[in-house]
Amino acid sequence: MVFQYEAINKDGKEVTGLVEAGSEQDAAKMIQAKGLTVLFIKKKVVRKKLITQLNITFGGTIKTKDLVIFFRQFSVMISANVSMVEALRIIIEQTINVKLKMLISEIADEVDSGSRLSDAMAKHSKVFSNFYTSVIRGGETSGKLNESLNYLADEIERDYDMMSKIKGAMVYPIFVFCGLIIVGIVMMVFVVPKLTNVLTESGAELPIATKILVATSDILQNYWLALILLFIGLGVLLRFLVSTPRGAYAIDYFLLRLPIFGPLFQKIYVVRFARSMNTLLSGGITVTNSLDISSKVVNNKVYSKLIAKAKKEVEDGSTVSKAFSGSKQIPPMVTQMISIGEKTGKLDVVLARVGDFYGREVNNTIANLMTVMEPLIMVVMGIAVGIMVAAIILPMYNMAAQT
Repeated sequence: MVFQYEAINKDGKEVTGLVEAGSEQDAAKMIQAKGLTVLFIKKKVVRKKLITQLNITFGGTIKTKDLVIFFRQFSVMISANVSMVEALRIIIEQTINVKLKMLISEIADEVDSGSRLSDAMAKHSKVFSNFYTSVIRGGETSGKLNESLNYLADEIERDYDMMSKIKGAMVYPIFVFCGLIIVGIVMMVFVVPKLTNVLTESGAELPIATKILVATSDILQNYWLALILLFIGLGVLLRFLVSTPRGAYAIDYFLLRLPIFGPLFQKIYVVRFARSMNTLLSGGITVTNSLDISSKVVNNKVYSKLIAKAKKEVEDGSTVSKAFSGSKQIPPMVTQMISIGEKTGKLDVVLARVGDFYGREVNNTIANLMTVMEPLIMVVMGIAVGIMVAAIILPMYNMAAQT
């Protein structure tokens, strides 16, 4: 249950917030444990009035978009010299996501009780990753928290925009492909059998394309349950493989080897690495710690292993550029740029330029894919329909010619 409360902090100021507890008594104890004097507690009723709120309150999940908005609002208010606790309280009132609202409330109470913002966020590692907390901790240490929050907000927003463009580019081909599969199954189950019955009963020799069509139709009609179970089994097996280190590594390696999409994925991971390293180094994090955190940010096991290996070599006295040299996953230009950054002492600036360059490359690649995808899909559909029509009409033509 969620409880809304009003309390007084150690400075005598009135504060409000949300807390999750099993009962009102438990909520009061939790609030008092934060060093607050309780004035008022009531159970908060979560009303699902709008459909736009249902996707937030049902699952209770915090999406990337929610974090983008949170960090952007937070950075703007901190830059405007609003106190940290007051900024968090203001954001609570503006946040729709109930789970995030409660989480921010807990963080505000922790900060108000004397905790550092990074330490308070680190307690919620499932939402605020080590990357987020490290950047914020660097800003707190250097006294440039507003700049660190701006870096972080920009980084999350850029990554969110990039992934949104990729998902948007994939919606149309996936929709068409699924529609083609559904129409094909309906044709095979309900239409093709009636047409092919006439051909098989005639006893005439059928072309290979027609035989394949008839066999496919028979399998879908007679073994549909086995096919469904097979696909479910493959899905479970794939999920199991993803959960194992070797399986996850193999799948990520396979993605990088895909034609057309493999180079796109490579650019995406390079962008993530460059931007995360730039953000961390700009926040005052050491190179080795930045490499350690970046290895988890790229979200690809192949790159994570490569970056972790580079971290060990840097700890042994090598450089990042030498650790990456000869790697197929890191383009030679990136290695050369990193080497220049290390020699000039401006590695963060160079990485920012690398991230911007490959970010534009990703956008251009996505635009080109969207341009090519539509005619390519039309060609594939035309070939599929042509083969199906030929498999039915050709034997009919042969029968008519024989008579």
